[in-house]
Amino acid sequence: MDRAIVHFDGASVLARGRYIGGWGFTVEAPSIHREEFGHLDLAESGATNNVAEYTAAVRSLEYLVQAGYHGPVEVYGDSQLVVRQFTGEYRVRAEHLRPYHERLQALGRSFESVRFIWIPREENQRADTLSKQGLSGEG
Repeated sequence: MDRAIVHFDGASVLARGRYIGGWGFTVEAPSIHREEFGHLDLAESGATNNVAEYTAAVRSLEYLVQAGYHGPVEVYGDSQLVVRQFTGEYRVRAEHLRPYHERLQALGRSFESVRFIWIPREENQRADTLSKQGLSGEG
């Protein structure tokens, strides 16, 4: 494998009057295989599914940096917003998303190259499952 392949996803639900989120990612890279998920209190961060999506993308690239990987990366996600904001096709209009976008852009500079690619939800099943595990608070 000559590049890292990342799949990310986020999810949110209204539970007991509060928005909660889950995020998940998979990473395949030379000598690296990682799956991770986690739980978010979205009421504190803007209460949107987009925060969960951004968190998944950020955590996946943070993991690669922490693992010492700096080669080319392909990042796949079913969030058109995250993918198109990263590529510059969409502007970041929501102020609560700006710090996530800036962090993702900064992380992207840690690699030889980064390509964000939108895929349909059906092609992102493992990351979707992990984000649902995060929703349950298992992470």
